[in-house]
Amino acid sequence: MADCGAIPLPEPLAYFLTWPTYGAWLPGDERGWVQYRRGYQLPDSVKKLEVTARMADDACRLNDQERRVVEATIASHCRIRNWTLHAVNCRSNHLHIVVTASEHPDALRDQFKAWCTRRLKELQQRRKASGSRQSVPVRKRWWAERGSKRYINDADSLEAAILYVLEAQDKPR
Repeated sequence: MADCGAIPLPEPLAYFLTWPTYGAWLPGDERGWVQYRRGYQLPDSVKKLEVTARMADDACRLNDQERRVVEATIASHCRIRNWTLHAVNCRSNHLHIVVTASEHPDALRDQFKAWCTRRLKELQQRRKASGSRQSVPVRKRWWAERGSKRYINDADSLEAAILYVLEAQDKPR
């Protein structure tokens, strides 16, 4: 194959990963929504009703304990894999992570989702086993299918992403 003279892109400094909990931001949402490989879409109330009717579980809203489990799981997995976790912030309906790793961001997101799901299910089983008074339905789905991945290529962007994740979540836009 002939060299086209293209200069390869440098490895990113980090990735900024975001994904919602299951049912938190559905296609057709009144805030608009992002369709895979087609980009931003305008609100569509009929589409949202159709998607809502097909949901296999109620929308997932993480409580404080579940959010702590997610953040601890992310930190632990980064230590095990020798990835650099710059910031993590689990909210009731979405999650932000800024991480440096040599793997593709889709693989990172898939691993994080899988491990967090395992730990959340374990928490759910412990609640049931302890005879907790609160009725805990068995949740099958915790996360939306995909999510957002952004490549961070410079120190200023890395600092901005970390600041956003750690300090800007509760501030109005």
